[in-house]
Amino acid sequence: MTYVSGFVAAVPAANKDAFIAHARAGWPWFQKRGALRMVECLGTDVQHGRQTDFYRATQAKDGEVPLFSWVEWPDRATADAAWASMDSDPDLPPMPEMPFDGMRMFWGGFDPIVQVGESAPGRYVQGFVLAAPEGRKQAYIDMANGATDMFRRMGATYQAECWGVDVPHGKQTDFYRATDAKDGEVPLFSWIEWPDRATCDEAARKMEAEMEGTEMPEMPFDGMRMFWGGFTPVFDSRTA
Repeated sequence: MTYVSGFVAAVPAANKDAFIAHARAGWPWFQKRGALRMVECLGTDVQHGRQTDFYRATQAKDGEVPLFSWVEWPDRATADAAWASMDSDPDLPPMPEMPFDGMRMFWGGFDPIVQVGESAPGRYVQGFVLAAPEGRKQAYIDMANGATDMFRRMGATYQAECWGVDVPHGKQTDFYRATDAKDGEVPLFSWIEWPDRATCDEAARKMEAEMEGTEMPEMPFDGMRMFWGGFTPVFDSRTA
């Protein structure tokens, strides 16, 4: 099972092309150090929330679009070695000027605890960020596994639920601030892939209709602090 480095940031919409060029320039370095894949997704349908959302999490400014991205590694050891070498690596190529404010980007290392289906380039991505009590990990896994049939019935092609194992606290932004995490809670970085946005939107309507009038089951986390949005991949190393 792979290891995931997950990233959240905000990118000026006007810098979309520059951001794609930045990702393309950085991928060979990650690949040389063992990365299996890198995917960068910009927000297409990201709503403002009452308590948490991608805009608040990244302190987004007017004209900025949320970013949801990840790098897949064969294991944590490979990822840790790559990150540790970054500051002193003579092979690190000169990078174009950062097309976004890196001080407001946050990231962490995650273990996939549920993976269903097959991830593929070009899919519409529904990204989720949340925090769950450390002691409810198995309950979360059971809940996520229980939902896979519904998502697949609605047209989802892939589901990944990733549990934080190396998530740093940041000076300005981080996963803990983003989710208003409490003591003993662990950040999660998860996503569902759909053939296109239309399928995702229709699934949301169907699920809302099916749940209308039914009592919500007890959740192993505070759903009011979970936030999500729809994202379109703008760089995928599998097709680069």
